[in-house]
Amino acid sequence: MINLKLIETNFDEFNSKLKAKKVGEDVLKNLLEAYKENKKIKLEIESLQSEQNAKSKKMGEFMKSGDKESANALKTELDSKKAQIATLNESLNESEEKLNLVAAAVPNIIDDDVPLGADEDENVELKKVLEPPCFDFKPLEHWQLAEKNGWIDFAAGAKLAGSRFSVLRGQGAKLARALVNYMIDFNSSRGFELVNVPFLVSSNALFGTGQLPKFADDLYKIYDEDLYLIPTSEVPVTNLYNDEIIAENELPIKMTCYSACFRKEAGSAGKDTRGMIRQHQFEKVELVCITKPEQSDKVFDEMVACASDLLSSLGLAHRHMLLCSGDLGFSAVKTIDLEVWLAGQDKYREISSVSNTRDFQARRAKIRFKDGKKNTLCHTLNGSSLAVGRTLIAIMENYQQKDGSIKIPAVLEKYI
Repeated sequence: MINLKLIETNFDEFNSKLKAKKVGEDVLKNLLEAYKENKKIKLEIESLQSEQNAKSKKMGEFMKSGDKESANALKTELDSKKAQIATLNESLNESEEKLNLVAAAVPNIIDDDVPLGADEDENVELKKVLEPPCFDFKPLEHWQLAEKNGWIDFAAGAKLAGSRFSVLRGQGAKLARALVNYMIDFNSSRGFELVNVPFLVSSNALFGTGQLPKFADDLYKIYDEDLYLIPTSEVPVTNLYNDEIIAENELPIKMTCYSACFRKEAGSAGKDTRGMIRQHQFEKVELVCITKPEQSDKVFDEMVACASDLLSSLGLAHRHMLLCSGDLGFSAVKTIDLEVWLAGQDKYREISSVSNTRDFQARRAKIRFKDGKKNTLCHTLNGSSLAVGRTLIAIMENYQQKDGSIKIPAVLEKYI
């Protein structure tokens, strides 16, 4: 959740950074009004309590001096003030509920070095890593290679569950499993602890990382239960520390996790309808870090390097893209996407997204650390390392041979 103190201390900057993320004027207006109303009630309560404390002290003096008449008059007045405070406290509870409801739907602000822009067309390329392969034939797309090699069965996926599902078979299934094991080993060698978490979480966990209430339409909910299929393992892994106070010497906490992910892909109708670029169920190996504020920039760079080096170790050309303000996710202050080269599509496509959310998720999920004598909000970061299906696709398209067969990157041979 956004830091509401920013509304009071620097509203203009706060306002401009939210507008850069395409937050509407009406949302900002509602937020400001809810904040002002809440603050006004708090000030009224504080004023009455201060007045009541002073008069309680005066009444004590009257009682001590034996002036019962004055003491009784003050008591009547104090009882009236007490009733006023009780009524105002009820109003305050309602006001805070309203403020939290409005604030919960407001995204995180952007970092100062995030470029301003409307959409993905204004993202900034930071660098390219490795050269795309050259072919003396027209390279096929992965769905064509899948048919030739029998690796992916799209018809079976549709028969079992409908569109945007697929079945991996034979060598395709083996390669996907090899990729998972290789990614976990690679991330573990970089100091990320492996965790294995449930693929179902509560609404509280989804609120903590920012998927609820904003993105309810993109989630698969279990009927009649407070459980949802996870859209990414970022949700359960980050929430391992929900409502906890972490010892300072334990930070940074660096974790990696394999999971299946489930998304309705609301709003993606007509996009990537062929193949398995955009699926309702997919696999991913995730990186999640929890840090002290002063550690988060360094850890962010480490996470980007880890995902990039993993792609390089597989011999896959890719580029680093700094997302502009209009393309940033709800919880992120800054994101670098890694886009892998797909020879069959003749373009770069996103395969990893590494984000710093600063204290946004930690405020929602109450993730704190003991900073000396006081509790301070942690910073949380997350990133794909990598999307398994898209890595499989990249290997298929970039390692294809003229006869339609597919070579395997050397680092994966011992895993198959």
